[in-house]
Amino acid sequence: MNSDFTLAIHSLTLLALQPDRMSTSEYISESAGVHPVRIRKVLSLLKKHGFIKSKEGTGGGFIFALDPSEVNLWDIYKITSEGALQPKCPESNEQCIVGANMQRVLFTIFLGAEDHVGGYLKDYTIKEIVDLVNQNQ
Repeated sequence: MNSDFTLAIHSLTLLALQPDRMSTSEYISESAGVHPVRIRKVLSLLKKHGFIKSKEGTGGGFIFALDPSEVNLWDIYKITSEGALQPKCPESNEQCIVGANMQRVLFTIFLGAEDHVGGYLKDYTIKEIVDLVNQNQ
């Protein structure tokens, strides 16, 4: 997984905790401890896929567009990290039986691993993440 996945979950959780209030990218970036440009990149992706809405200008910002119980972590993984588990194979010797087949073999194995991860992540929604955050206060 990459940091975009984590930042997306962080952003959505923060927005879900404030359902009636717009949050700026600066506010979200302060919470996540990253530069606002990094958050804006992730927020743009979330907006493009319909998870959040935005409003420009004074009083603007970002707000959750869906019910947090409808968004699972696999949904977020797919737009931020899909393929991240796939191995990066160097140029191999195509004349060698191992070199000629390693990328294909590992790719198949790691696609299966990603399917297993997906099955697990589907079991967690943003609502559940909010509940877990609230339990730890």
